[in-house]
Amino acid sequence: MRKIFFAGMMLVLLAQGCAILGGIGEKEKIYGKSVPVISQSFAPKQLRPGDTWNVYLNASDPDGDMRRIVCIIDQPGVGTYPVGFTNVREENWKELSGYVFLNTFGPYGYNWLNFLSISLTVQIQDKAGHYSQPAVFPLSFQALSSQETPPPGIFKEQDLGPIMITLHPISAGAGNDFE
Repeated sequence: MRKIFFAGMMLVLLAQGCAILGGIGEKEKIYGKSVPVISQSFAPKQLRPGDTWNVYLNASDPDGDMRRIVCIIDQPGVGTYPVGFTNVREENWKELSGYVFLNTFGPYGYNWLNFLSISLTVQIQDKAGHYSQPAVFPLSFQALSSQETPPPGIFKEQDLGPIMITLHPISAGAGNDFE
Protein backbone atom coordinates (compact mmCIF):
# COMPACT_ATOMS: atom_id res chain seq x y z
CA MET A 1 0.00 0.00 0.00
CA ARG A 2 2.81 2.37 0.92
CA LYS A 3 4.64 1.71 -2.36
CA ILE A 4 1.49 2.48 -4.34
CA PHE A 5 1.03 5.74 -2.42
CA PHE A 6 4.63 6.85 -3.05
CA ALA A 7 4.43 5.83 -6.72
CA GLY A 8 1.23 7.85 -7.06
CA MET A 9 2.84 10.86 -5.37
CA MET A 10 5.83 10.63 -7.71
CA LEU A 11 3.49 10.65 -10.73
CA VAL A 12 1.65 13.70 -9.37
CA LEU A 13 4.94 15.55 -8.75
CA LEU A 14 6.21 14.61 -12.22
CA ALA A 15 2.99 15.89 -13.79
CA GLN A 16 3.24 19.16 -11.83
CA GLY A 17 6.85 19.58 -12.95
CA CYS A 18 5.88 19.08 -16.57
CA ALA A 19 3.03 21.57 -16.19
CA ILE A 20 5.41 24.17 -14.77
CA LEU A 21 7.89 23.62 -17.58
CA GLY A 22 5.06 23.77 -20.07
CA GLY A 23 4.00 27.06 -18.47
CA ILE A 24 7.43 28.60 -19.07
CA GLY A 25 7.40 27.33 -22.64
CA GLU A 26 3.95 28.83 -23.14
CA LYS A 27 5.08 32.15 -21.68
CA GLU A 28 8.10 32.16 -24.00
CA LYS A 29 5.76 31.62 -26.98
CA ILE A 30 3.81 34.70 -25.93
CA TYR A 31 6.59 36.98 -24.64
CA GLY A 32 9.75 35.64 -26.30
CA LYS A 33 12.95 34.02 -25.10
CA SER A 34 15.14 37.11 -24.69
CA VAL A 35 16.53 37.84 -21.25
CA PRO A 36 16.54 41.39 -19.84
CA VAL A 37 19.98 43.02 -19.68
CA ILE A 38 21.21 45.65 -17.23
CA SER A 39 23.73 47.41 -19.47
CA GLN A 40 24.88 50.11 -17.03
CA SER A 41 24.38 50.80 -13.37
CA PHE A 42 25.56 53.22 -10.73
CA ALA A 43 24.97 53.77 -7.03
CA PRO A 44 26.86 55.83 -4.45
CA LYS A 45 28.95 53.66 -2.14
CA GLN A 46 28.44 55.96 0.86
CA LEU A 47 25.37 57.72 2.18
CA ARG A 48 24.38 59.82 5.17
CA PRO A 49 21.91 58.00 7.44
CA GLY A 50 18.36 59.16 6.71
CA ASP A 51 19.10 60.21 3.10
CA THR A 52 17.42 58.62 0.09
CA TRP A 53 19.69 56.28 -1.88
CA ASN A 54 19.27 56.51 -5.66
CA VAL A 55 20.38 53.45 -7.64
CA TYR A 56 20.65 54.17 -11.38
CA LEU A 57 19.97 51.58 -14.07
CA ASN A 58 19.99 51.33 -17.86
CA ALA A 59 18.28 48.13 -18.97
CA SER A 60 16.66 46.67 -22.04
CA ASP A 61 14.78 43.62 -23.27
CA PRO A 62 14.48 42.97 -27.03
CA ASP A 63 11.07 41.35 -26.43
CA GLY A 64 9.80 44.49 -24.68
CA ASP A 65 8.38 42.62 -21.71
CA MET A 66 10.32 43.82 -18.65
CA ARG A 67 7.93 43.31 -15.74
CA ARG A 68 9.60 44.32 -12.50
CA ILE A 69 12.79 45.35 -10.78
CA VAL A 70 13.67 42.81 -8.13
CA CYS A 71 15.68 44.05 -5.11
CA ILE A 72 17.31 42.07 -2.33
CA ILE A 73 19.13 43.66 0.63
CA ASP A 74 21.58 41.83 2.86
CA GLN A 75 22.47 43.35 6.23
CA PRO A 76 25.16 41.91 8.51
CA GLY A 77 23.67 40.65 11.75
CA VAL A 78 20.18 40.61 10.24
CA GLY A 79 20.44 38.54 7.07
CA THR A 80 18.46 38.89 3.89
CA TYR A 81 15.32 41.03 3.89
CA PRO A 82 12.21 39.82 2.07
CA VAL A 83 12.44 40.61 -1.65
CA GLY A 84 11.23 44.02 -2.80
CA PHE A 85 9.48 44.34 -6.18
CA THR A 86 9.11 47.53 -8.21
CA ASN A 87 6.83 47.24 -11.23
CA VAL A 88 8.20 48.54 -14.53
CA ARG A 89 5.85 51.06 -16.18
CA GLU A 90 4.53 50.08 -19.61
CA GLU A 91 6.49 52.83 -21.39
CA ASN A 92 9.70 51.23 -20.03
CA TRP A 93 9.01 47.59 -20.93
CA LYS A 94 11.54 47.63 -23.79
CA GLU A 95 14.13 50.08 -22.41
CA LEU A 96 14.49 51.87 -19.13
CA SER A 97 16.85 54.48 -17.79
CA GLY A 98 16.50 56.08 -14.41
CA TYR A 99 16.74 55.28 -10.73
CA VAL A 100 15.03 53.22 -8.08
CA PHE A 101 15.32 54.64 -4.59
CA LEU A 102 15.59 53.41 -1.01
CA ASN A 103 14.29 55.60 1.80
CA THR A 104 16.64 55.13 4.74
CA PHE A 105 14.53 57.16 7.18
CA GLY A 106 12.02 54.75 8.60
CA PRO A 107 9.98 53.85 11.66
CA TYR A 108 13.16 53.30 13.69
CA GLY A 109 14.67 56.67 12.76
CA TYR A 110 18.07 56.71 11.13
CA ASN A 111 20.80 57.31 13.76
CA TRP A 112 21.31 53.57 14.17
CA LEU A 113 22.44 53.36 10.51
CA ASN A 114 25.72 55.24 11.07
CA PHE A 115 28.70 52.97 10.21
CA LEU A 116 26.37 50.19 9.02
CA SER A 117 27.07 48.46 5.69
CA ILE A 118 24.49 46.75 3.50
CA SER A 119 24.47 45.16 0.06
CA LEU A 120 21.75 45.56 -2.56
CA THR A 121 21.29 43.08 -5.42
CA VAL A 122 19.12 44.20 -8.35
CA GLN A 123 17.75 42.10 -11.21
CA ILE A 124 15.14 42.75 -13.89
CA GLN A 125 12.43 40.10 -14.39
CA ASP A 126 10.44 39.86 -17.61
CA LYS A 127 6.93 38.51 -18.16
CA ALA A 128 8.23 35.14 -19.35
CA GLY A 129 10.00 34.69 -16.00
CA HIS A 130 13.57 35.37 -17.16
CA TYR A 131 15.96 37.33 -14.94
CA SER A 132 18.82 39.61 -15.90
CA GLN A 133 22.27 39.08 -14.50
CA PRO A 134 22.43 40.63 -11.02
CA ALA A 135 23.94 44.04 -10.34
CA VAL A 136 25.34 44.30 -6.80
CA PHE A 137 25.78 47.57 -4.91
CA PRO A 138 27.57 47.86 -1.55
CA LEU A 139 26.61 50.77 0.69
CA SER A 140 28.06 52.10 3.92
CA PHE A 141 26.39 54.78 6.00
CA GLN A 142 28.69 57.59 7.11
CA ALA A 143 27.33 60.69 8.88
CA LEU A 144 29.88 62.98 7.22
CA SER A 145 29.60 61.68 3.67
CA SER A 146 27.87 63.29 0.71
CA GLN A 147 26.02 61.31 -1.95
CA GLU A 148 28.04 60.84 -5.12
CA THR A 149 26.18 61.62 -8.34
CA PRO A 150 26.18 59.44 -11.47
CA PRO A 151 28.39 60.32 -14.43
CA PRO A 152 26.64 62.97 -16.56
CA GLY A 153 24.74 61.98 -19.70
CA ILE A 154 24.52 58.23 -19.00
CA PHE A 155 21.26 57.89 -17.04
CA LYS A 156 17.94 59.71 -17.26
CA GLU A 157 16.75 61.46 -14.12
CA GLN A 158 13.59 59.33 -14.23
CA ASP A 159 12.04 57.98 -11.03
CA LEU A 160 11.47 54.25 -11.71
CA GLY A 161 9.92 53.70 -8.28
CA PRO A 162 10.78 52.83 -4.69
CA ILE A 163 12.75 49.86 -3.41
CA MET A 164 10.00 48.36 -1.27
CA ILE A 165 12.16 47.39 1.70
CA THR A 166 12.30 49.03 5.14
CA LEU A 167 15.60 48.74 7.00
CA HIS A 168 15.50 47.69 10.67
CA PRO A 169 18.09 47.72 13.44
CA ILE A 170 19.27 44.30 14.58
CA SER A 171 17.42 44.76 17.89
CA ALA A 172 14.09 45.07 16.03
CA GLY A 173 14.63 41.93 13.97
CA ALA A 174 14.44 41.82 10.17
CA GLY A 175 15.28 39.71 7.18
CA ASN A 176 14.93 35.97 7.66
CA ASP A 177 14.51 36.50 11.43
CA PHE A 178 11.65 39.02 11.08
CA GLU A 179 8.23 37.69 12.00
